[in-house]
Amino acid sequence: MEFRKITDNYSVSGQIAPTDVAAIKAAGFKSIIGNRPDSEDGAVPHGEIEKAAKAAGLEFRFIPVVSGAITSENVEDQAKALDELDGPVFAYCRSGARCTNLYGLVQELKR
Repeated sequence: MEFRKITDNYSVSGQIAPTDVAAIKAAGFKSIIGNRPDSEDGAVPHGEIEKAAKAAGLEFRFIPVVSGAITSENVEDQAKALDELDGPVFAYCRSGARCTNLYGLVQELKR
């Protein structure tokens, strides 16, 4: 599993599996945000990842974002999650691009 560090407190990746959670925890992450909708082709149901995350002692939030259609509600939900979750935070979607774009929009919202 590869991930891209956006800041010291936020990294992104493509789709993960429940078996990746141990490596995410070992890398020092405290929380996971799932930004990939369960209905998207090839998505691992977020409930499976959430179960593995909680079993590993990590926090989990599910904020599904449709590719190419980020809403203001998505941005607000992501901002709230980033304020509330312990970091560093690991976010995933299909490729990591949505999570990256969402983070940029959260930063604009805070200005």
